[in-house]
Amino acid sequence: MATDTPTPLFIRMHEKDNVAIVVNDGGLPAGTQFQNGLRLIEAVPQGHKLALIDIAKDQAITRYNVTIGYAQTDIAAGSWIQENMVQLPPARELHNLPIANRKAPELPALEGYTFQGFRNPDGSVGTRNILAITTTVQCVAGVVDYAVKRIKEELLPKYPNVDDVVGLEHSYGCGVAIDAPDAMIPIRTVRNISLNPNFGGQTMVVSLGCEKLQPTRLFPKSVIPIQVQAQTQTEPDVVCLQDAAHIGFQSMITSIMQTAEKHLATLNQRQRETCPASELVVGVQCGGSDAFSGVTANPAVGFATDLLVRAGATVMFSEVTEVRDGIDQLTSRAATPEIAEAMIREMDWYDQYLKRGGVDRSANTTPGNKKGGLSNIVEKAMGSIVKSGSAAITGVLSPGEKLTQKGLIYAATPASDFICGTLQTAAGMNLHIFTTGRGTPYGLAAVPVIKVATRNDLARRWHDLMDINAGRIASGEATIEELGWELFHFMLEVASGKKTWAEYWKLHNALVLFNPAPIT
Repeated sequence: MATDTPTPLFIRMHEKDNVAIVVNDGGLPAGTQFQNGLRLIEAVPQGHKLALIDIAKDQAITRYNVTIGYAQTDIAAGSWIQENMVQLPPARELHNLPIANRKAPELPALEGYTFQGFRNPDGSVGTRNILAITTTVQCVAGVVDYAVKRIKEELLPKYPNVDDVVGLEHSYGCGVAIDAPDAMIPIRTVRNISLNPNFGGQTMVVSLGCEKLQPTRLFPKSVIPIQVQAQTQTEPDVVCLQDAAHIGFQSMITSIMQTAEKHLATLNQRQRETCPASELVVGVQCGGSDAFSGVTANPAVGFATDLLVRAGATVMFSEVTEVRDGIDQLTSRAATPEIAEAMIREMDWYDQYLKRGGVDRSANTTPGNKKGGLSNIVEKAMGSIVKSGSAAITGVLSPGEKLTQKGLIYAATPASDFICGTLQTAAGMNLHIFTTGRGTPYGLAAVPVIKVATRNDLARRWHDLMDINAGRIASGEATIEELGWELFHFMLEVASGKKTWAEYWKLHNALVLFNPAPIT
C-alpha cells in the first residue's frame, strides 16, 4: 500500500549562502532529490548543513550571508557538511568597527496593550508577588531551605495574594577575595536580585554572622531606593544565625518564620492593577540551541522584541560569546557612539577574561549544539543575535548592574543559561523568554520563564514543557510575524498571572553567580 512521502525540504537563509539546512524530521537519506534538482550524496540529519554547490578547499562556507568558516577539504554539492570540515575563522577585531551608522527602521508606537501587574513603591512593576529571602553566604543555605519549606506549608496558605516564597541561595559570601576589583560583580548581583520588582520591595536577609559579605556591605543604605525607604523599609530585615539569642536550630527557624510572616502580611496587601505594556522588562535568552534556533524561534522572538520596544517596554539580550562574532552588527545599530564603545569595552573585557583562562570563544559550543547542526560559535552567534530584533540599541549593562532606562538593552553576561538568567534577574527583568532546540527544563523561581521550541518534534515530545512552538515556521504552518504576535500576546497573559509550564511543574534552576574574582 502506497504511503505519502514528505516533500524533502531545506532552508537557505540568504540567496548568497552556499549551504542550507535540512528541514525534515529525522533528516533525509542519501539519494534524496530536491525540487531544484540537487541530490544528496549521503544522508543528512535534520538541521544539519548540505552543500548547495561544489565548495573548494579553503573556500568560505556561508550561512546568513556570513562566513561561518572555511572548507578543510573539497566538498561536493549534496554533501553533508560536518563540524570537522569547517575551519573556524578568526574573531572580528574590535577596532575599525562601524559605529552607530545604521539607522534603525522607523517603528510606529504600539499603544493600548496592558497587563495586570503589581506596582511597587519605587515605580517598578512586578509580574509576580513573591517573598524572597536573601542569603549572604552559602553556609546558611540548608537552614533557609528548611525554613522556606516550613513557611510554604504553615504560613503561605494564610496569605493568598502571595504567589511564592523563594530562598535566594548562592555559593558566594566567604572564602573569596571580597576586596578584589571583580568582586563587585557577584556582590551587586546578589544585591540587585534582592531588589527585583517581583519581590515588592520587601528585603529580608539571613546571615551567618562571620562571613566576609556582611549584610551592611551587601545593602548599604545608599542602595535602597528613597521611595522604598519612605513607604516600606529603611533597611533590610536581617536574621543572623550566630546571634546569642538563638539557642538551637529551631530557634533560628522560628526567628526566620516570624520575620517572614511580617513581610508576607505586607505583600498580601498588593493587588494586581492594569499596567501598560511599557512596564514589562523582558530578558531574552537561548539555550540548548540547534540550527533551527536562528531560523524559527529566535527570529520570532526578535519580532516580538520589536513589538515590545514599540510599546515602550524594556528588552535585554545578552550572552557575550554568542554575539561576539556579530559585534559589527551591534555597534552599527547603537543609538550613539558612546553605546557602541560601551559594547566594545564589554567584548574586550570578556576576551581578556577568556584569555586568562586559556580558552577563547570557540569553547562555547556544546556537544548538543553540534548534534543539532551548529558547526561552531560563528554559526551559533548569527542565529542568537536575531533575538534582538531590529531596533536601535539604547543602553549597555555590565554584569550584575541594574537597569535604569527603557528600550533595547545589551546586558553583558556569560552565555551559560543559569548565569545569564541570574544576571538578567539582577538587572530587573520581570519576564523571561527562553528558546531551545535540543530541549531543556530550565526555569527561574523569581521570574516566569516562557519556553519557545524551535522544532515541531521537540514541541510534540516535550508538549508539557514548551509554551510556544516556533517549529511551525519551518513547516510552513505560520510566519515569523504570526509567531511574534502570538508570543507578544502570550507574554501579556503570563505577566498578568497565567502560569508557564515551568511554573506549573515548579521547575527552577539554582542561582549561579558570575564571580571572576579569586577564591581564597
